[in-house]
Amino acid sequence: MNVQLIVFLPLLAALVAGLGNRLLGNLPAKFITTGALFASAALSWPIFLGFMTGDISPYVVNVLPWIRSGNMIVDWSLRIDALTAVMLVVVTTVSSLVHLYSWGYMEEDPDQPRFFAYLSLFTFAMLMLVTADNLVQMFFGWEGVGLASYLLIGFWYKKPSANAAAIKAFVVNRVGDFGFSLGIFGTFLVFGTVSIPAILEAAPGMAGSTIGFLGMRADTMTLLCILLFIGAMGKSAQLGLHTWLPDAMEGPTPVSALIHAATMVTAGVFMVCRLSPMFETSETALTLVTFVGAATALFAATVGTVQNDIKRVIAYSTCSQLGYMFFAAGVGAYGAAMFHLFTHAFFKALLFLGAGSVIHAMHHEQDMRYYGALRREIPLTFWAMLAGTLAITGVGIIQIAGFSGFGLAGFYSKDAIIESAYASGSNAGGIAFMVGIVAALLTSFYSWRLMFLTFWGKPRWAASEHIQHALHDNHHDRPADEHGDSSHAKVHAPEGTGGYHPHESPWTMLVPLGVLSIGAIFAGFLFHGPFIDAHEGAAFWMGSLAFDEHLMEEIHHVPLWVKLLPGIVMIIGFLIALQAYIRNTTIPARFVGQFGVLHRFLLNKWYFDEIYHVLLVRPSFWFGRLFWKRGDEGTIDRFGPNGAAALIRGGNVLTARLQSGYLYTYALVMLLGLAAAATWAMAR
Repeated sequence: MNVQLIVFLPLLAALVAGLGNRLLGNLPAKFITTGALFASAALSWPIFLGFMTGDISPYVVNVLPWIRSGNMIVDWSLRIDALTAVMLVVVTTVSSLVHLYSWGYMEEDPDQPRFFAYLSLFTFAMLMLVTADNLVQMFFGWEGVGLASYLLIGFWYKKPSANAAAIKAFVVNRVGDFGFSLGIFGTFLVFGTVSIPAILEAAPGMAGSTIGFLGMRADTMTLLCILLFIGAMGKSAQLGLHTWLPDAMEGPTPVSALIHAATMVTAGVFMVCRLSPMFETSETALTLVTFVGAATALFAATVGTVQNDIKRVIAYSTCSQLGYMFFAAGVGAYGAAMFHLFTHAFFKALLFLGAGSVIHAMHHEQDMRYYGALRREIPLTFWAMLAGTLAITGVGIIQIAGFSGFGLAGFYSKDAIIESAYASGSNAGGIAFMVGIVAALLTSFYSWRLMFLTFWGKPRWAASEHIQHALHDNHHDRPADEHGDSSHAKVHAPEGTGGYHPHESPWTMLVPLGVLSIGAIFAGFLFHGPFIDAHEGAAFWMGSLAFDEHLMEEIHHVPLWVKLLPGIVMIIGFLIALQAYIRNTTIPARFVGQFGVLHRFLLNKWYFDEIYHVLLVRPSFWFGRLFWKRGDEGTIDRFGPNGAAALIRGGNVLTARLQSGYLYTYALVMLLGLAAAATWAMAR
């Protein structure tokens, strides 16, 4: 019963808040949805801890029969195993904290019931995805989170950029989902079932077989795995299908934290790990996963180094960290991939919500060039983001000379991925190892660049249009002393502030930051054993993914320099950022002046959007206009309904002229008709 409550409480809350909407009111809608999510989270953690201690074994809860069509028999069932338990605590914990955070962040929004209903609907869809016992149910959740993300990204639908971002996310994900659906169709064709346990049990027996596809023969398992992976590329924003993720920052910041940092974008990683026995049958598919993941990690890290929007820096960081997870899966370290997914949920949600707190304090200014010196103004937000930065950069001390070692979350999970790539011994693993080291250096650089630009240096607030609007509104529309804003305050305000005084966020925003900070600091230390230890991991995962005990054992025997290298490059990235943004702030401008082409290349995201616009968007619009103007209007409408209407209208005009109203005219027509009829009869 607990499992049904975990999954369906968010759906019930979404229905109540969504259908009740303004009739229900803001406060009841927030109470209902937030309460439901905290209840789901409270029920999820005992399941996760039960799998850790070995007190719970995998089981399936049958909800109801669903599809009976020929050989396709699909029941609505909830599979609970260690892999599901990990995702349950990630989804419900982050979602409940985001719900609470949104109380403060969305306080002034008039459509709060709709927003909270969308959040809960997304959570329900994600829970359906991770508890799926068959591919059809997984696809239901897969499309459900796609719909909910479209609604949440475009929540501020009166904002054109938000509408465009929502459409872009929806369309790009449809490309990936087409591959995913083909993979499901092919899997059913080959195995005769969509039941995940049955497919995974039969998968090794299909190794080496071939299947017809696009007029050629292809390795069966390679084809199926690649098609399924295309779906993962779209949902998890891998290189080529990544363009929607940065633009999705147009949605409210809590949306960014929930969907694009901790939950939805990890669905692709979860799917690959869930189907890992399938992927293990195809070395080609695993090599592709490794290369795509490594390329994404490097690409996103390079782009993140030059972005100025605080949310976009974190968005590209998410993209890069997802690349780490995929190349971990590609080299067979599925436990390490899920461990990084787990720790990443804490520190990345923390960074996004911390960025939202900064944006809230800076009156919705998102450009870091207009920040500076905020650590004294919003100290709690500063310490929270510092914890997140230390976690993502992998700060820690390795186990050496009898010392057990300690580090923050990323130190355990990201280093385990890098060491696994090296220990795999494959060519693809070696390349992924080198890329992972470079990406770790860039991660440290752009993370500390964000911190230095935001919290250190001199205030640069006066140049912000958002701040100026805030001051103007305060001066004309509010009491003089509200928020400490008065002419006296402006006279004595520090230089560069423009008289503006940032304020710390309310408790509803700070409490989630505190909880996530604890996770970012201790999650790696507390849980690394069950996730990646060779012996503890085998007992924890219990076959829910393809856990390679030998590989996990090998990471303890890699050379010392392999263990030290991630920490060394992390320190190098920190020192570069320190030198460029604290000690000698002229370095960035001189770099741009000397390497302008490289800077523009990175600032424009390797020109992926521009290339897609030329190759795909413009031809699509051209074909659309062609079929619209010449096909639909020029042919179908012209010779179809519009043509028939014109013909009838012309006939009416002609016959109207014959209606003279004179009796002799009608008599003449009648006589002519009789004469014609008689002539026809005589001729026969």
